[in-house]
Amino acid sequence: MDLKKIVNKGINDLSPYEPGKPIEDLERELGIKNAVKLASNENPVGPSPRVLQSIENILKNTHRYPDGNATKLKEVIGRKFSVKPNQVTIGNGSNDIIEFIARSFLGTDDSAIYSEHAFAVYPLVVKAVGAEGIEVPAKNFSHDLDAMLDSIKSNTKIIFIANPNNPTGSFIGRAEILKFLDKVPEDIIVLLDQAYFDYSSFEDSDVDFDILNNYPNLVMSRSFSKAYGLAGFRIGYSVSSEDIANYLNRVRQPFNANSLALFAAEQAIEDEEFMNKCLQLNLEQKKVLYKGLESLGFHCLPSKGNFISFDCKEDSTGLFNRLLSQGVIVRTLGVYKMPNFLRVSVGLPEENLIFLEKLQLTMS
Repeated sequence: MDLKKIVNKGINDLSPYEPGKPIEDLERELGIKNAVKLASNENPVGPSPRVLQSIENILKNTHRYPDGNATKLKEVIGRKFSVKPNQVTIGNGSNDIIEFIARSFLGTDDSAIYSEHAFAVYPLVVKAVGAEGIEVPAKNFSHDLDAMLDSIKSNTKIIFIANPNNPTGSFIGRAEILKFLDKVPEDIIVLLDQAYFDYSSFEDSDVDFDILNNYPNLVMSRSFSKAYGLAGFRIGYSVSSEDIANYLNRVRQPFNANSLALFAAEQAIEDEEFMNKCLQLNLEQKKVLYKGLESLGFHCLPSKGNFISFDCKEDSTGLFNRLLSQGVIVRTLGVYKMPNFLRVSVGLPEENLIFLEKLQLTMS
């Protein structure tokens, strides 16, 4: 059977998303111990103790289906950020939200706009539904918002903006975001992907959910996978107008968020003291990485996230593999059209020290 004849044509030229290499795989393949993973922008501290201490309360009920409407978590998010629960959509990670938006608003006759060097999932979901993807060249490794506006076509339905952007770490300030939104036609959905919002807002002035009142075509998504340390639970959410949320929930799979993830998110979002400790540690250790990388001669892109992308001045595959042999996992960026760059996540102090030591060894 020739599957190419019957498969959705939109996915013919796609490649599966490749996550960062698991520690267990590296240790098994190379027979090493105590590998360090700095590849997937996870919070190295882990979840809030409040989550770990209370998660057993929900285990005894895992023979029951989770709350398919995520009512309690929506209420917690609503109180925390002064939004209505009906404005909130819960996803299996914020990746789920990206797919909801594509499935809700894109068809085979439509187009969507995203930036060069932006999150790899945008073109995946656009092309998977058979729509046209319009990739706009980046400007200094950041979104060129004026060029994105100029790229709007009569069939454009969605614009994707990642802020801060993964993998470059670039950040668009509040004034520039608002200026851009003022110029976007109201019949085009804008997804403002804020997976790294907690880090950027700790360092700078970022846009919050209060701007939604002025932009009914705006969807803002956030994740519990990064600063909250819940990557393994897979939980994220968006806030939008109630009308948009209604459409997103029509394509959301039943019980897409499991009971443990819902409960963990409810607990994590209330522990502000723990969050602030994690954000402060990230800021301090990011400075350590910048200093170490620059002292070794690497040019680093400025980042408002919990990661740094740095220029190896040649194809980074060799350096990536040498670091793997030393038990350090980082991320290559060839899929982002940045073949000379590696991305390193900000780890614990001891992890960052090991990375810098091993990096120096691979260069000697």
